[in-house]
Amino acid sequence: MKKVGAKGSDILGIGITNQRETIIAWNPKTGKVWHNAIVWQDLRGAPLIDSLKEKVEASWLREKSGLIFSPYFAASKISWLLENVTGLREDAQEGEAVFGTIDTWLTWNLSGGKAVVTDVTNASRYMLMNIATCQWDDELLSLFNIPKEALPTIVPSSGVVYTKTTPSGPLRAEVPVCGILGDQQAALFGQACFTQGLGKSTYGTGCFLLVNTGEKLVYSDNGLLSTVAYQLGDEKPVYALEGSVAVAGSLVQWARDNLKIVSNPQELDMLATSVPDCGGVYIVPAFSGLFAPYWRSDARGVIAGLTGFATRAHLCRAILEATAFQANDIFKAMESDSNIHMTTLKVDGGLTNSTPLMAFQADLLGIPVIRPLVVETTALGAAYAAGLSVGVWKNVEDLCSYWQEETRWSPTMDKHVRDEKVRLWKKAVSRTLDWVSSEKEE
Repeated sequence: MKKVGAKGSDILGIGITNQRETIIAWNPKTGKVWHNAIVWQDLRGAPLIDSLKEKVEASWLREKSGLIFSPYFAASKISWLLENVTGLREDAQEGEAVFGTIDTWLTWNLSGGKAVVTDVTNASRYMLMNIATCQWDDELLSLFNIPKEALPTIVPSSGVVYTKTTPSGPLRAEVPVCGILGDQQAALFGQACFTQGLGKSTYGTGCFLLVNTGEKLVYSDNGLLSTVAYQLGDEKPVYALEGSVAVAGSLVQWARDNLKIVSNPQELDMLATSVPDCGGVYIVPAFSGLFAPYWRSDARGVIAGLTGFATRAHLCRAILEATAFQANDIFKAMESDSNIHMTTLKVDGGLTNSTPLMAFQADLLGIPVIRPLVVETTALGAAYAAGLSVGVWKNVEDLCSYWQEETRWSPTMDKHVRDEKVRLWKKAVSRTLDWVSSEKEE
């Protein structure tokens, strides 16, 4: 704001987009934080999830929440906090503690402690919301032994002002907070995927592929998640199918910081481009288990197919290709579940700067991969949500006119080559499973 000479009063509205599933516990009256945030990749809820799997049908959970049993979602993290932080359960039952994702924390702070809300897209990631009614579900709350009074109020993603910033805050003005979308839904929004069948893939720390299924709630038979894409005011919610990859951009960081085989992502790209293929090397980065479509928290990463021929360049290429293979797994599952044949894929996120990755992704999918002019679509989606609420734009049709293509990668790989690479990838994935022993085995 200082750089452009703006005052708080110049801002028409604030949109928030956030890392989903990450949970903070705090006292909404005093601001006391009970514990460090538990982030989305944290697995400390796995024992609870494993015990629930033996008692509860996965089909029941899917019908209720749209999700599958996994410590990825917020419920097991909240349950862990309640069981392990002294005094927290008692305070939660008395309204002295709230559990919220980062959007709730930010809104509460911006409002000076007045608003305790989460939008419907974030709420759909708690494993505590009924996906059909978009309200907290008593049976799910009972399953995880979580008091409803300790959860934020669920609100639409756009079309309403939740609160205003306090004049004593950093903006020195009352600015409407009027749009919230979980990061992946925000990217879908920013990519103008407002029509059933339109999808996007975000390549960041993880990789997340979403396809709009309209007002129809579609359940997956292939390990994908049913989630809320967005809700505008009092309109019906729009749903999406989602596939999640835990490790994408973070694998590049691992190569740089842990293996130290490159000094930056650009060097990794250059080395990957210097060889025609991966040299038979396949890397499956199951650092915290495998997400969609496998959902195996017992899996751990492998590097398969190593021979004396392999070089640092082949490893770099395999690192990039790992993300494309994981996205391909999700893409095929998504087409099968939705009966929607996608003819292009819109992409965004930092890893889309990798030309060899995007070219290989187009080859694997067999369709064009398109990057928009504005790659930071997550932030753009949050801005769109806020702007719709305060009349900057009239409707989503207005937003569609802003989307512009910047770069397109078209497939060039022969089908038999692609099929063989996918076969070897699946073979490598099979080597990651059952690595972490269960307590029964121990």
